[in-house]
Amino acid sequence: MRGNKRMYVSMREMLRKANAEGYAVMAINAFNLESASGVIHAASKMHSPIIIDLLQEHVKKYFDCDVIVKPIIKMAQQVSVPVAINLDHGSDVAHLKRCLHEGFSSVMIDASSYRFEENVAITKSIVEFAQEFNASVEAEVGNMGLVGAGAGFTETKMYTDPDVAIKFIQKTGIDALAVSYGSTHGDYPEGYTPTFHFEIVDKIKKETGIPLVLHGGSGSGADNIRKSVKYGINKINVGTDYMIAQRNFLIKALRDNPNYDYPELLHQSYLEASKVIENYINLAGSKNKAL
Repeated sequence: MRGNKRMYVSMREMLRKANAEGYAVMAINAFNLESASGVIHAASKMHSPIIIDLLQEHVKKYFDCDVIVKPIIKMAQQVSVPVAINLDHGSDVAHLKRCLHEGFSSVMIDASSYRFEENVAITKSIVEFAQEFNASVEAEVGNMGLVGAGAGFTETKMYTDPDVAIKFIQKTGIDALAVSYGSTHGDYPEGYTPTFHFEIVDKIKKETGIPLVLHGGSGSGADNIRKSVKYGINKINVGTDYMIAQRNFLIKALRDNPNYDYPELLHQSYLEASKVIENYINLAGSKNKAL
């Protein structure tokens, strides 16, 4: 089956379906064409919808939105599974709007560091702006930590307050909400598994019914992932595990063969790392959901 433009979609359609059928769609962080290709490869193999998360920090640092998004859209149009491109943690409103103009099908406006009313006002303005592009909007209430880089684990005081989140959803009209309930961005210490507070997700889901999002899915553990989906998570963000798998392949491959052909080395690193994505697709329950 040849791909077509309908395979490049916003998160709205795929998350509504996931919400109705009780599974989650994986959102994998990519930062260049090769890593995006690895994500699409895994989704195609598993017949799963997929979201390519492009972190604002990476977009600004490596390939800006006017450079990176068009080739990925082209790749999405050539496959037979639904693919969305989402700006992850977009806190720069002007840049976020540029991303929509350049073709991003979804954006996450992250104004969670602001006071509630400011977060509402900023988010609502992006929801209204995104309508012009038929793009979906994710937002966040609560905060998350970052392992390493001088930061730290997500603390209890950073968790999402369900009552605040419910009010936020009602005021903004967002398509999906990122919830802080125990995960942390980054690479956990070996042997560590975070404790998830599913009652937070459960209350928000029962009151609003909208798709909810887990950030920091890497290293959270299979049981936490499965239970998150059970309680109402419909989008799971993973970046660290995918990138670590790429790095580990490169280290081993170059140790075994220092003269490894460089283009083939990079190509194989993403194919090998895509197996990590396949595993998460199984955990999230989205395998064969593109059929």
